[in-house]
Amino acid sequence: MASILPETNLNMANKLAAFSQEEKVTDIPKEYVWDFEKNDFKLKDGKFQIVEGIEALKIWIWKALKTSKGKYPIYSDAYGNEFEKIIGKGFSKSLIESEAKRLTLECLKENKHILGVKNFEVDKNNDILTITFTAITDCGEVTIDV
Repeated sequence: MASILPETNLNMANKLAAFSQEEKVTDIPKEYVWDFEKNDFKLKDGKFQIVEGIEALKIWIWKALKTSKGKYPIYSDAYGNEFEKIIGKGFSKSLIESEAKRLTLECLKENKHILGVKNFEVDKNNDILTITFTAITDCGEVTIDV
């Protein structure tokens, strides 16, 4: 017995499902390899290299937390951090720790692959703010120290 549903709709549903699966596969985070000590791209034979997954997210997180929001026109207005709001202002240690976490989470929420953070620690020595945490991502967990 013939179906009352047109067969083309069934084929379209299959195509849409396949497209949706392809989209998930290609939605892997990618970044150019970064030299954290030199704060610059790491080249191999004079060429840029690309990493994917958790390594790409580590680079994205590190760079976002080292980049002041709104300072460089190459980045979107949402990219970067606002730590300058709390550094060198004479705030109490507890306020700095609280605000550092809030500002970090605000910065990281711009990346859809980052799901949360744990083991968040802040150390302030004079005007130097050091932040350590574990980022929970859809690619796994990575420890960040900036």
